[in-house]
Amino acid sequence: MAEVKSRVLVIGATGRIGRELVKASLADGHPTIAFARPSAFSYPQKSSLLHSFTPSLTPVLSSSSTVIWEMKAKAFFGEMFLTRVGQGSLNDYACLLQAVKQADVVICALPSSLILEQKILINAIKEAGCIRRFVPSEFGADPDKVQILNMDYGLYKNKAEIRRFIESEGIPYTYICCNFFMTYLLPSLVQPGCMVPPRDKLTIYGDGNSKAVFVK
Repeated sequence: MAEVKSRVLVIGATGRIGRELVKASLADGHPTIAFARPSAFSYPQKSSLLHSFTPSLTPVLSSSSTVIWEMKAKAFFGEMFLTRVGQGSLNDYACLLQAVKQADVVICALPSSLILEQKILINAIKEAGCIRRFVPSEFGADPDKVQILNMDYGLYKNKAEIRRFIESEGIPYTYICCNFFMTYLLPSLVQPGCMVPPRDKLTIYGDGNSKAVFVK
């Protein structure tokens, strides 16, 4: 019996991570919905990226600010798949809900600055009632296992808040912690907000004796 592929909805499909998630989903043969803000279609690079996923676009769902495009099947690594591009905003709840209802799995790739905006998406997932797995946007280490000492401008607090919200709504989830790229901190000697090492003062967090593991 042929394997039944999950229908995957990727939120933030034009970002550096989102575009790779779409490509990976398609490469594995999953029917995929790539959801992006309407403004993405105004930028040649992002618009070209969305069109590159499949060659033919036909609108199948629409509202005043959102269009979801049905795309014809295309050969990709020897497989046939169906892709849709959702042009919309998380603020357009009705069309976001329509997109969620077409999926089995939702993967969110919103940037760290929009972590709390996932609450709108979680509400749609809860209402749709058809999502078998939700993978929220994650950056950095596990917020339930590390202490950041207020170096993160509230990111880890927001991540923990989203986790508790997901759990309280009873949504099936998977948290994927990518941990931390030290290239963000080493050039400034771990001084948040600095791009180069400071010349006058250096702040050491903690007692300075914490051990760490670095992977090249």
